[in-house]
Amino acid sequence: MPRYEYRCRTCGDTFELNRPMAESAAPATCPGGHGDTVKLLSTVAVGGTARGSAPAPAPSGGGGGCCGGGCCG
Repeated sequence: MPRYEYRCRTCGDTFELNRPMAESAAPATCPGGHGDTVKLLSTVAVGGTARGSAPAPAPSGGGGGCCGGGCCG
């Protein structure tokens, strides 16, 4: 079940709730009992490499685009 992060506008507390996606926009009450809350936009960071995999290749030069490809001139 997804976890959503909320902030209480009354006391400033930030808290998380596990709820179905269908209820993500439903009103949430903070642990202090206040009902004036807002759902925060959360980001997910995924990094690292899998075991046994080779490191990603380094970016190479070149490129496209008009001036990057030499068509301006």
